[in-house]
Amino acid sequence: MNNPAFATHRKIGGDLEVSRMGYGAMRLTGQPGNWGPYPDPEAARTVLRRAVAIGINLIDTAHAYGAGYNEGLIAEALHPYDANLVITTKCGLTKMGPGIAYRDGRRKAIRTGCEASLSHLRLERIDLLQLHWVDEDTPIEETVGALAELVKDGKVRHVGVSNVTLDELERARSVMPIASVQNRFSFADRSQMDIVRYCIEHDITFFPYGPLDGNPAKIGAPLADQTGVLAAEAAKRSCTPSQFALAWLLALSPVIVPIPGTRSVAHLEENAAALKVQLTQADAAAL
Repeated sequence: MNNPAFATHRKIGGDLEVSRMGYGAMRLTGQPGNWGPYPDPEAARTVLRRAVAIGINLIDTAHAYGAGYNEGLIAEALHPYDANLVITTKCGLTKMGPGIAYRDGRRKAIRTGCEASLSHLRLERIDLLQLHWVDEDTPIEETVGALAELVKDGKVRHVGVSNVTLDELERARSVMPIASVQNRFSFADRSQMDIVRYCIEHDITFFPYGPLDGNPAKIGAPLADQTGVLAAEAAKRSCTPSQFALAWLLALSPVIVPIPGTRSVAHLEENAAALKVQLTQADAAAL
């Protein structure tokens, strides 16, 4: 994987090196509503193992994905882990049923969620633990304070936040260093551009989730391109529209690490090949 237009690796928090293309494991859960175990665990294990085999060393999951089943599946597929493999997970969201969840940012919930993730993933320390959603009933300073305690206790290496506003991100950073932000962002959905610019300015890793529009019915194809720009730009570079959409994210800034998810090995390999698309930062900015 080599594209001279941008770096192929990123150091989260300044010391945790990951591939610029990660893998988002959310789709490997029961459907609908990301509830329960994935119905074809062997196929899921094949996808996870293939991701690692082609050089993806970042797997993104969450305690809420399948209510623990997703984390357990990752451990089944990849444990004992390669020394360079980074597994990021999330806490602060409790899943109660298909599509039913509530946010809980209280100290006890954060600690309990971390302990559950450590158990499911068979880890002694989580490299990056992210707050899944901000609990409107708990000040984010209190929640991030609980995460800071986990770092102090040696259970977590770095802390990130997800689905945050700019104000919430700044308040989180007033408590402790924030290594990453994970918000929805794509070629088609740029509503979070202020967060992206902030992360670029402050050298914070940005994980754009839904990088291919996050449309479960149309995996592997960014479809909100009403003007045909993606198809036209992809044709110029002999790549697919999906690959161009990912390459655009990669070229915007070295802090951006897309985490596309898929249930298909073919789509996984297609996504990873976006690292070879020739696209400069100037090209990305012009688009």
